[in-house]
Amino acid sequence: MSPEIAIAVSHKAAELEKALRRVIRGKDDVVRLALVSIFARGHLLIEGVPGVGKTTLGQALARAIDCTFQRVQFTSDMLPSDVLGISVYSAMEQEFEFKRGPVFTNVLLADEINRTTPKTQSALLEAMNEGQVTVDAHSYELPQPFLVIATQNPVEHHGTYPLPESQLDRFLMRVRMGYPEAAAEREIVRSEAGAAHLQDLRPVLSGADVLEMQEAVKRIRVDESLVSYALEIVRRTRESEYLSLGVSPRGAQALYRAAQAMAFLDGRSFCTPEDFKPLAVPVFAHRVVVNGSYASTLKKSEQADQVLREIVENVAVPV
Repeated sequence: MSPEIAIAVSHKAAELEKALRRVIRGKDDVVRLALVSIFARGHLLIEGVPGVGKTTLGQALARAIDCTFQRVQFTSDMLPSDVLGISVYSAMEQEFEFKRGPVFTNVLLADEINRTTPKTQSALLEAMNEGQVTVDAHSYELPQPFLVIATQNPVEHHGTYPLPESQLDRFLMRVRMGYPEAAAEREIVRSEAGAAHLQDLRPVLSGADVLEMQEAVKRIRVDESLVSYALEIVRRTRESEYLSLGVSPRGAQALYRAAQAMAFLDGRSFCTPEDFKPLAVPVFAHRVVVNGSYASTLKKSEQADQVLREIVENVAVPV
């Protein structure tokens, strides 16, 4: 990619970020992490209590990318076929015909994914990992780019089914959306900013743009010292007395790709330690399991964040 094209592509990414910030007020860090996830060819899990803008962020991301979009509201009585599709016998053709489900889209908003059963949750595993769906021994390719933006309520809430570790590991990043700051909340209440601007949001990128940016991210340079830094954090998660499950090699690859995407969004062709350090918690927290020896007053869902922060702070940053 020539320098001129690289500048143009980076400018489009900046426009996308600016458009999303007009919709999601007071959550600039969450918007940035969401874009990192998309450009790093990953899927995004957004967690938070009801009413803080999880679904709005997912809808805004989908609207800003001129791609096909499907939203699925997950409930406890959903079946895998409601997501993937089903084979129906055609009397006219005298054979089974596959009716495609909502997963056959560019952007799938899986709303409240932890309100459905593990059987239906696992239906997305192959789609998220391999970009295809297998039904009745036949495999069907999904359109590209393919992004799953899932929202979930905190696992402590009633009527939720915690996502299994294998499912969580398919998400590049988990982003927490807490309550907005006082000034941002006042602005939201007075102007109804989220609802108004979401309807006015126009596509900023096309599907071809997203694929081009994902390829550009792959070419971001990463020094060997930064790879060693990331692997040291991973090693310490596996050796921590407070974690019964450390970060897998897939998790290490996820941090590498996310750091490249962060550098891309900042308009650089190379990574720095500041691309890796702030991403360790959102990329790793949902991939580790805290054991009972960790004494903390935090909620269980937040303990992994705290353990990882302590690990990251104790790993020397390369100069």
